[in-house]
Amino acid sequence: MKKILPFIIILTLLLAACGQQESSSNIDENQEPKLKENETAVEKEEEQSEEELEEPEKEEEPELPEYVYPLTGLPAEEPVDNRIVAVMINNLDPARPQSGLLEADIVYEFLAEGPITRFLALYQSQRPEVVGPVRSAREYFIETAKGHGAIYVYHGAATYLEMKLKQGWVDNLNGAYYDNDRHLFKRENFRVAPHNSYLLFDGVYDVAEQRGYEIKKEHASLPFLTESEISSMEGEPAESVTITYYSSPLEEVRFEYDPQREKYVRYNDGDKTVDLETKEEITVDNIFIVETSHRVIDDKLRRAIDLTSGGKGYLIHKGMVKEVEWKNTDGRILPYLNDQPAGFVPGKTWINVIPESPGIAESVKIDG
Repeated sequence: MKKILPFIIILTLLLAACGQQESSSNIDENQEPKLKENETAVEKEEEQSEEELEEPEKEEEPELPEYVYPLTGLPAEEPVDNRIVAVMINNLDPARPQSGLLEADIVYEFLAEGPITRFLALYQSQRPEVVGPVRSAREYFIETAKGHGAIYVYHGAATYLEMKLKQGWVDNLNGAYYDNDRHLFKRENFRVAPHNSYLLFDGVYDVAEQRGYEIKKEHASLPFLTESEISSMEGEPAESVTITYYSSPLEEVRFEYDPQREKYVRYNDGDKTVDLETKEEITVDNIFIVETSHRVIDDKLRRAIDLTSGGKGYLIHKGMVKEVEWKNTDGRILPYLNDQPAGFVPGKTWINVIPESPGIAESVKIDG
């Protein structure tokens, strides 16, 4: 018995040790999932803290070009100091299609006499080879050219207007004094007078300099929207814009929006407006419609048009229209929204001036 007792004691101790080891093993197995869960939770908290510390990336505004064209807001490769040239262009049916409208930065369209409109095309960023047919002066066209600080080019004028022009109303070149000289003006034989006088644009600055006019000028830029302002722009849909200048006989202008190019294509009395030489269609980025007082002043139905009082307008671009007010700011007709300048989108602009009677509500139809 004495010999067996030590073995019993040793066996008891071994069994007790095994039991403790098994118990410890069970505790570790039970606690391991909880420990892993705690470690995962801590890692997630640390990741969230790092994310909170990291600032969200902001979209950077594209860097503005060093030089821009004042009338289009588009980039230029060098400083822009060539003086604006404003040309009177005929819009009677025998004068269509015209030459040079394709290159114009801005075109103003006014009623001339009766139901017929006439254009004042402003050139600076591009220089066409030929512009025309060129037609006679009107007071409100002259004032518009003067407001832009432009050299005013026309062919003929009423006596009282010509006297004021000779007295220095605005720097001007009259085709009547250079008729068919082949340096500044030429007559084309495929059309009859007065629809066949064409400006040779390359001669403008040479002749203007000979006349003592400045041909270099720093023009103030029109207001233009930035890319971020354009992306957040709001307005009512404007896919088609129809302007009725006269109902009988019909004188109607229409602009159709091309969403692929984000431009408007111009039509006159149902016909697409194209360039005579290239047959390329005329497109614009902005349409600015303003209503103002028109008053017939003679038996030829010539008009006086108010360019100073301001009034209602529509500004249309990127397939949208906004109701605006127009103001004469330093001689230029500009759009305002909530008494602040309403910017154009960079590109070409067509400005249609219509009579306040019947006015925008009756004369302009906009379809979305």
